[in-house]
Amino acid sequence: MNQTTLFTIESTIELLFENSHLRDISYNSFIPEIKKLQTNRSKIFVEKKNQHQLVFQIESNDITAFRASMNEIVSFGKIIENTVQLHKIS
Repeated sequence: MNQTTLFTIESTIELLFENSHLRDISYNSFIPEIKKLQTNRSKIFVEKKNQHQLVFQIESNDITAFRASMNEIVSFGKIIENTVQLHKIS
């Protein structure tokens, strides 16, 4: 991260899925968005882990940028949750 700040904030968020198919769909839908979220103040990285996990890593230079990055991941998770619920009832 930027060397002019006095600290950085790092965090990991893990999303667990019922199966690898749902995990892969979620991963592929997030990848195009991740490039838009990279800034000088905050970076988000995502990777597949085992058959059921997506792991998001956040590195931020300040608390406001960290919160914005967290909100993006939480919003993404909510979209996934809503989509899965709609699929189950149809």
